[in-house]
Amino acid sequence: MKKLLYLLLVTTLCACNDGKQTSKPVTDTVSSGVPGIPSAPARQYSNERFRQVTVEKTGENQYLIEGEGQIFEANFGWVVEDGHNELLKGHNMTDAGAPEWGKFRFSIEVEKERPNSTLMLILFETSAEDGRRVHELPIALP
Repeated sequence: MKKLLYLLLVTTLCACNDGKQTSKPVTDTVSSGVPGIPSAPARQYSNERFRQVTVEKTGENQYLIEGEGQIFEANFGWVVEDGHNELLKGHNMTDAGAPEWGKFRFSIEVEKERPNSTLMLILFETSAEDGRRVHELPIALP
């Protein structure tokens, strides 16, 4: 049944496209940093308010976060946690507010408190109604 649905979806998309490519494929790569070892495609994360989000480890405890957001008044928040504690938090802005998709780029530096923990970056929009976090996008830091 899954194969039939997949074939139906692919056939429908191909038929609607009429053989014309309507958008360029994303070809971001992450350098391995080692000569002779090829680069790998960058992992992208998205939800209803964030898209094409990538995280690149730029140093021992440093990360570069880039992407696009469709955020009310272009302001979004983020937090880094380890499953027990919030280690770092802040706010950033996109270069355009909703309904446009604005770009963002920022760097963070955060160190694990426990060596075996996993750091999670969570991007979110703050609700204008009650201030709670909405449209959260969790990303495990490499």
